[in-house]
Amino acid sequence: MSRNEAISQQISNLIRDVHTRRTTDTDAVLGELTHSAADYVPGAQYAGITIAGRDGKVRTAAATGQYPVVLDEIQQRVEDGPCLAAAWEQHVIRIDDMETEQRWLPYCRAALAETPIRSVVAFQLYADNHTMGALNFYSEAPGAFDDDAVEAGLIIATHAALVWSLMRRDEQFRSALASRDLIGQAKGMLMERYRIDADQAFEVLKKLSQCSNTPLIGVAREIVTAHRPADVARR
Repeated sequence: MSRNEAISQQISNLIRDVHTRRTTDTDAVLGELTHSAADYVPGAQYAGITIAGRDGKVRTAAATGQYPVVLDEIQQRVEDGPCLAAAWEQHVIRIDDMETEQRWLPYCRAALAETPIRSVVAFQLYADNHTMGALNFYSEAPGAFDDDAVEAGLIIATHAALVWSLMRRDEQFRSALASRDLIGQAKGMLMERYRIDADQAFEVLKKLSQCSNTPLIGVAREIVTAHRPADVARR
């Protein structure tokens, strides 16, 4: 079995274990994956996952050590950097030496001043209309990441992207179920209070939503929380 095949097998086993445990904490899963990933990429001393939004906010979803967090803070401060570029613009970004790198100069200067990191390789995990994610590996040595390291990182990033997609889909599904249950409770309270059927209760919710310019789920939450549908209906 080749090194990359072994990496694929090890990451697949980790994903299977996560799926078996059925955890719902996305950041915890990403943290576990990140800590494992750092061991599989030749030259990597640290690893981290960067999350960024179109609004300019950057956060670290998972990290091995403090330096990935500091580097993400720098990227937010200077509004640029290799991890953001990997996620928004290119699938893979590599910095061989912060001291000689000509791209992202403000980022590199700050990184050299605040951390011992010299090499970076970053991989896109996903990007949509609102947010992006990147898996990043760091080293204190210049030229730490060769082609083998990039290939290993790509394998891990592909698996990590799959995990992320599955976890986000599961979160969306759970949120949809919770919203459906809350709306069902509100409908039931309206039906009991006003002696109306389910369709009529839903129409009442829709009208309250439109009149108050409040999302339907927000109206339902108010009714259930207040325990007095009439109070909400009079608003």
